[in-house]
Amino acid sequence: MSSTGFNSRNGTGQTYANGPSQNPGMGFNIGSQAPYSPMPTKGPVAPGAGLYNSGPYQPGPPAGPYQPGPPAGAYQPGPPAGAFQSGPQAGPYQPAAPVSSYHPPPGQPPLTRPPMGGPPPTLTPPQSSSPAPRMPHAQATPPPPAAMSHNYYPNQPPQQSPSPAWQYGAAAPPAAAPHGAMRAPPSGPVGNHVGPMNPAATLPPPQPSPSSSSAGYAPTPLVPHSTAPGSGPGPVPLHGYTQPGNASSTPPPMAPHPYQPASAPYGALPTGHAMPPMGPPPMGNATPPPPKAEAQCEGSAASTEPPSEQGDIECPGPAAGNGHQAPYAFNHLENKMAGAPQSGPPGRHLGHYPSLPPGYNNTPASPGAAPPMHPPMQTAPSQYPPQPQLYPQPPGGPGPAQMSSSLASLSLQGNTPEALRVVNLLQERNLLPAGPIPAPTPPLPQDLQKVNCNPEVFRCTLSSIPQTQSLLNKAKLPLGLLLHPFKDLSQLPVVTSSTIVRCRSCRTYINPFVSFLDQRRWKCNLCFRVNDVPEEFMYNPISRSYGEPQKRPEVQNATIEFIAPSEYMLRPPQPAVYLFVLDVSHNAVETGYLNVVCQSLLDNISALPGDTRTKVGFITFDSTIHFYNLQEGLSQPQMLIVSDIEEIFLPTPDSLLVNLNECKELVQDLLKSLPHIFEKTMETQSALGPALQAAFKLLSPTGGRVSVFQTQLPSMGVGALKSREDPNQRASAKDIQHLAPATDFYKKLALDCSGQQVAVDLFLLSAQYCDLASLGCISRYSAGSVYYYPSYHHQHNPAQVERFEKDLKRYLTRKIGFEAVMRIRCTKGLSIHTFHGNFFVRSTDLLSLPNVNPDAGFAVQMSIEENLVDMQVVSFQAALLYTSSKGERRIRVHTLCLPVVNSLTDVFAGADVQAVTGLLASMAVDRSVSASLGDARDAMTNAAIDSLASYRHAALTIQQPGLLAPACLRLFPLYVLALLKQKAFRTGTSTRLDDRVFSMCQLKFQPLVYAMLMIHPTLYRVDDLSDQGALNISERTIPQPRELQLSVEKLCREGAFLMDAGSVMHLWVGRSCNPSFLTQVLGVPDYAALPQNMYQLPELETAESQRTRAFIGWLREQRPFYPSLHIIRDDSPQKGDFMQNMIEDRTESALSYYEFLLHIQQQISK
Repeated sequence: MSSTGFNSRNGTGQTYANGPSQNPGMGFNIGSQAPYSPMPTKGPVAPGAGLYNSGPYQPGPPAGPYQPGPPAGAYQPGPPAGAFQSGPQAGPYQPAAPVSSYHPPPGQPPLTRPPMGGPPPTLTPPQSSSPAPRMPHAQATPPPPAAMSHNYYPNQPPQQSPSPAWQYGAAAPPAAAPHGAMRAPPSGPVGNHVGPMNPAATLPPPQPSPSSSSAGYAPTPLVPHSTAPGSGPGPVPLHGYTQPGNASSTPPPMAPHPYQPASAPYGALPTGHAMPPMGPPPMGNATPPPPKAEAQCEGSAASTEPPSEQGDIECPGPAAGNGHQAPYAFNHLENKMAGAPQSGPPGRHLGHYPSLPPGYNNTPASPGAAPPMHPPMQTAPSQYPPQPQLYPQPPGGPGPAQMSSSLASLSLQGNTPEALRVVNLLQERNLLPAGPIPAPTPPLPQDLQKVNCNPEVFRCTLSSIPQTQSLLNKAKLPLGLLLHPFKDLSQLPVVTSSTIVRCRSCRTYINPFVSFLDQRRWKCNLCFRVNDVPEEFMYNPISRSYGEPQKRPEVQNATIEFIAPSEYMLRPPQPAVYLFVLDVSHNAVETGYLNVVCQSLLDNISALPGDTRTKVGFITFDSTIHFYNLQEGLSQPQMLIVSDIEEIFLPTPDSLLVNLNECKELVQDLLKSLPHIFEKTMETQSALGPALQAAFKLLSPTGGRVSVFQTQLPSMGVGALKSREDPNQRASAKDIQHLAPATDFYKKLALDCSGQQVAVDLFLLSAQYCDLASLGCISRYSAGSVYYYPSYHHQHNPAQVERFEKDLKRYLTRKIGFEAVMRIRCTKGLSIHTFHGNFFVRSTDLLSLPNVNPDAGFAVQMSIEENLVDMQVVSFQAALLYTSSKGERRIRVHTLCLPVVNSLTDVFAGADVQAVTGLLASMAVDRSVSASLGDARDAMTNAAIDSLASYRHAALTIQQPGLLAPACLRLFPLYVLALLKQKAFRTGTSTRLDDRVFSMCQLKFQPLVYAMLMIHPTLYRVDDLSDQGALNISERTIPQPRELQLSVEKLCREGAFLMDAGSVMHLWVGRSCNPSFLTQVLGVPDYAALPQNMYQLPELETAESQRTRAFIGWLREQRPFYPSLHIIRDDSPQKGDFMQNMIEDRTESALSYYEFLLHIQQQISK
């Protein structure tokens, strides 16, 4: 069995930061192990990015053009020696070989799929009912390929059995100081996505602007002008479950524990035994020792960075007792991919199987019965009746100080949790729950769990943390965090205090999971240092009482926001500055977008976040750059045209950005006239690069947000691009080319912008190829956002116009944070080694975010550097320091607490299948760009194979035929198959290159809850909505139909079905749909009258119409962006878009869900 795993390691020295391209090898694993059986191998793989060598370290020169020498004082985005690298490489990556086709067992005929819409046949699928649990292979069938393993972790002990070894988080090299403590950053910024950037890579300083009297522009009155053209019931639980917690005698990490209902609850301490300590012993009354060589501050950044970059979250100023700062021991420039690739045994590829019946639940259909529309959940009965989990409260009520005693009393009371119920995926067909899947609840005492962080803000792929790295390796599951740090929250405690209490050693903010030794001392939950409680903290402003620091709001809320005092800023907070850069070429004017943008700005100009200092400016461009003088006192705006795009300069630097309150009338006049100025233009060229350079020059002194609207491929000046897409290759089964940028101009400019606190948001509205892979870098590395509206046209695509209008309103009016930085800390023994999202990594764990918005998500990968044997819980803390639009410096802190477990069953019980899927998607995006799309697809497939194989071989005590999974991971193969069929990773289906790249962008920076809708859409039947089980929200009744499986089996021509795919909704209307639905919801007399292009529901005064519109409206309210609605007839050309999301069905180029399960079982059974 082969296993292409994911890895996070420094790559080939390419100059990509934060994304796939900085570390071509970062993302999926590379560990080398001997094959389990000798098989012929493929020929040597051609050298290329993403291929790994297992030889010794070879310090080759960094690759990439990003290598100018730095002038004095220049901004330097590349890291010096000392930058973070995530682990040693451990062997070459070998491509996979095809898997032989599946053959039915002897004596059974091949099964065929029934016709669509008919009842499922009563055939029984092939099962392993014979004594041998493995699927037989026909004699004529060649044996499956040899097993090969790409491990996430190096130095794994030799395996004793042919279980797969897909390993995730390569631990970072040991640091000189404990991880929880602050350490010295490199002396310059570090590449995004924590990998090596070119050490010599520096950005040239901005060219000095010529005086305003320079030739090249002409002040002209702003008048229109034209230019020259230029159940079966499942088995009983088969494993022993061990309650998280420490016993008096710690068992070996992997020893199976048979389930014994008569025995005492595992985890309870025998009488007379002391409970193990949570961490280092308390210091008692002794004077704390002097701090180690670890400092709190970040140190000085590059000299050209604004002062506020030095005064970041971790450096409010000198603190008493701070020692000297020790440098990192990481070797940041280690490049282990310079060697030639080596051949190896083949891996796995998905084969093609004959069609198989969708209803494989061993339940014969009654004669003439149609497939059930709302199948009930089929659960396997448990041998033991469920009992509630009891969490005894410590004496005196719950409180963080009693954490140790609370955990000691935690036990399962002899109950096997639902998460570990064994599910045979080949028998249980109806696995989807009726509604949304909640995040798993960590097995913590109630007093800790009730104050834990909201999983919508902060969640971990494993809600129970393995005690050792080897235990994590055995689980074959990735360890990582997913964050939504600036999420809009209905309740957010805000604290104003002159003293923000933080650990003197690691600078952790005080939180609900610290321990109070007494009223005057508290112990940090990350580094375990004992700190003094400041006198001011003794007073509780809520209860107005004194002497109870443990009841302060900082210790009662896992999410809290501080208004930072003056020592958290080294310059006055910047004003809100908004610059709009608009494409006004002929192509842009034809789309009609300019009218929408100007009208939306006119409608929302007063709602822009800001205060009396807010500034705005405008730049338009075609083959030349147009500035607009909006200085107070002018009777009308003045256009200034700069035709020299090779040496761009600002004609009147002081009047191009103006105070919005003082010049609002001129701004409104400009917005009203802009669409008419260029309505007859014949200029077809686009000088996007020079326009972005001008925007950078304009905003560099203050920082701010640049909103760029582009409708075509840039064709002039710096940053000009050429089309790289071959439409004839869109459906090719070969690896997709051109997922990486064609030029590093946009990345380098984005890093310049990040250094000056400028973020760039890109709106791409085009029917033609625009090379989003290159243009998207301007947003990715400046912490901006990308919006994409393919085939946008104001007349031909009204659905896109509506979506653009709604998105733009949200974009203009949502809250925003400026000049932000974010740091993620974790308990000593854990380490962070890879980040995913849109940002720039300024030091090993500090993200630079010139802008932060409430719709941005982030992910990090982690590893276990030191055994967590003496700990019962670990904590993670994310701290976001930003400037609000009102000019306040604020710190938002989120803290998450999770238990530590020492058995594999406990690790599996805590798996968060959606978080695992989201993290794998980000890792797969990186792998697609750095190596190939085929590598990414193999690695995702092997993620499912390896985790289920590990569960079967290491976690189950009784083996049984079938494809077995714990209930918490029952949807994992389905989600992996959904990823394989997702627009970002699918093959064999015609997919525009920009569509694919945008889908990858969304998977990287969208919060998990929105990304999951893209990965696995939800399907509802809506022609029979009722008020039964409905929600009542603000005097509205919201129906709650059951979620259906994504299979044509669930459709019927008599119904109407709504598919929610995140950014788009499809309402498919069957040919024989209920007439009352047609008339009372769609407003048409019959099916024939239903128009082909319908994208809105009519507002009818009928109960059915109100229910349907309320349900769709409620779905739209759950996300910040606006999903367009497409009403599709059964014979509509758009039906293909609807059917492509039927993940469980087979297509010409992809397996059905059942076939995919057979493939997984075949690989596990080798």
